[in-house]
Amino acid sequence: MTTLPITRSCPYAPPEEHRRLREEAPISRVTLPSGREAWALTRLEDVRTMLTDPRFSSDRQNPGFPLLVDGQRRVTNFRASLISMDPPEHGPARRAVVGEFTVKRMNALRPRIQEIVDEHLDALLAGPKPADLVRALSLPVPSLVICELLGVPYADHDFFQERSGKLLRRTTPPQERAAAVDELRDYLDKLIAQKEQQPGDDLLSRQLEKTQDREELVALGFLLLIAGHETTANMISLGTVTLLEHPEALAAIVEDPAKTPSAVEELLRYYTIAEFAVSRVALEDVELGGVLIRKGEGVITLGNMANRDPEVFDNAYDFDVERGARHHVAFGFGAHQCLGQNLARLELQIVFDTLFRRIPTLQLAVPADQLPYKDDANVYGLYELPVTW
Repeated sequence: MTTLPITRSCPYAPPEEHRRLREEAPISRVTLPSGREAWALTRLEDVRTMLTDPRFSSDRQNPGFPLLVDGQRRVTNFRASLISMDPPEHGPARRAVVGEFTVKRMNALRPRIQEIVDEHLDALLAGPKPADLVRALSLPVPSLVICELLGVPYADHDFFQERSGKLLRRTTPPQERAAAVDELRDYLDKLIAQKEQQPGDDLLSRQLEKTQDREELVALGFLLLIAGHETTANMISLGTVTLLEHPEALAAIVEDPAKTPSAVEELLRYYTIAEFAVSRVALEDVELGGVLIRKGEGVITLGNMANRDPEVFDNAYDFDVERGARHHVAFGFGAHQCLGQNLARLELQIVFDTLFRRIPTLQLAVPADQLPYKDDANVYGLYELPVTW
């Protein structure tokens, strides 16, 4: 049985072993880094089928759920958030908050997001060079946006970014991981208690009008706060590197910003930064792609491999801003598809259009192969991105 490697063979491509699995046995039994066994899916069709089949559960407290490393179960050892819910609880819980992330509501945020991006580019241009784009732009922009949306004081960003970083690193010792969970949970509990007394014009305050269950709101805030800044921040950094390394693609979107949305979709497909986020566990015996998966067995999706499925994407390992393939699974699929995908797309489009318009001479300050990639994290990205202009 194959021991599944999870470190990429290069910044964007999955390990060769994943490619071999797809070619030899697209649904394979593997051993995870945690030592547990699970089924690994490599084809896009199988991933999408599994993610829409109610016989597969998202419950991370289920003993069979395929966690990558030991100690991760403690992260969700309190009221289940949306990411861990199954029917019938999941539908009403998602409907209660999905209106906060409609395309219409996100477009209403466009002027404020543009303002935030411009303010940070002003500071970047006024400062020394080279500069770290992660600290100057990639991390603060989505952090500030999600803080304003949720009603979380941005002054506390160091606190929650440090703890979310610990949760997302696979190398974090279990005791430190548990402490980070408790500290974030206590922080959000106190914040929501304050909003009960003094509600504001923010998502968490509006949710208080729908439920008085503080623990439920803590779980929701926990999920949105971490997912709302870490994922987009990493895509800003990775996307910047990729566009700089593909000058023809960069020139195309600079000349015609109408192409930026397509470029964003291709970047999402190309990196699939949360490739293991949509794993499941079988609630009964299920036949999938000609393979029998038994009740209680875990299923892990190799999303980066599925987004390179040659039956779906021509020249799948190439970066092509003209591809326009929105049917990737970088945001998952089905009922649990990423709640904040409209916000992420909007932020990425605004950042890339503004960054390369305002700093047309932007370039890497070190070779791309010397950049510190997040090989130890569950959400892929860069720890630093030195740039100059």
